[in-house]
Amino acid sequence: MTAPGTAPDNDIPAGDDGTPRSSRRVRHWLAGAGVTALAAVLGITLAVRGGATPACAAPPTGNAVHKGKASFYDAGRSGGNCSFPGPPADRLYVALGASQYSGSAACGSYLEVTGPKGKVRVMVMDQCGGCGPSKIDLSTEAFTKIADRSQGIAPVTYRAVVNPPLDGGLTFRLKGGASKYWFAVQVGNHGNPLRSVEAMGPGGGFRKAARQSDNHWTIEGGIGPGPYSIRVTDVYGRQATATGIRMVTKQVQRSTVTLASASPTPSSSPSAPPSPTTAPAPTPTESVAPTATVEALAGAAAPLDRPRC
Repeated sequence: MTAPGTAPDNDIPAGDDGTPRSSRRVRHWLAGAGVTALAAVLGITLAVRGGATPACAAPPTGNAVHKGKASFYDAGRSGGNCSFPGPPADRLYVALGASQYSGSAACGSYLEVTGPKGKVRVMVMDQCGGCGPSKIDLSTEAFTKIADRSQGIAPVTYRAVVNPPLDGGLTFRLKGGASKYWFAVQVGNHGNPLRSVEAMGPGGGFRKAARQSDNHWTIEGGIGPGPYSIRVTDVYGRQATATGIRMVTKQVQRSTVTLASASPTPSSSPSAPPSPTTAPAPTPTESVAPTATVEALAGAAAPLDRPRC
């Protein structure tokens, strides 16, 4: 005999329509799970459309060869999403999709691109909003070196250029709005992708800067009025420290040392002590050049801390 208001066989109170509440709870749970799943999908879609960096993102490094397609575009006088003062003098640059742009981690690094007509070395300067993981967007000048412009899109392979030869040394450019209360610097002419930037003000003690998607490294709260020492480490473990960098915004401060000039040393061998170098005379548009030292950290040619996708 079943008591009034209960469902047969389970003694669980039934609803007004005779449906067991346990069944209702299951349906509600399934509905809630469906809403949650839908929200997750929508969230992912919105994140991708909003230009968010994919969870498993990394710039091209090491000896890996990537196969894909290349188109071309003209950035004009812009320095692209990497916020450089302008394009490289030879106008050989490339824009990468979100996963390889990796929130600006690829900025300032170099790729060797091979197409139907030949090879070209290009600097990463921009993010391509319509490019997937295997699609790149070359400057017009670069594209015409590896394919006929009439093709529009060409099949290519590309790989990172490790320790590319560069003219001059590391450069530093403080962002407009930077002050003793907010530190923001852009590092240039480094060749390899950067892993970390640290800075020290007059108060002493290096503080780690946070990489921003516009290719600046920032420290909230600032580190004083300067001059600053800035320690830069690339993904292969090479490290350079520049000193005497002044609080002068929107001007390039040049050093004479490049990360690519150092070779990693075995972990059992001590690093050579840093030695000061002389700096070139400043031009009217540049601030006084900082001094710089460079040393190689222990490590092999493989990049450090690369995501395992």
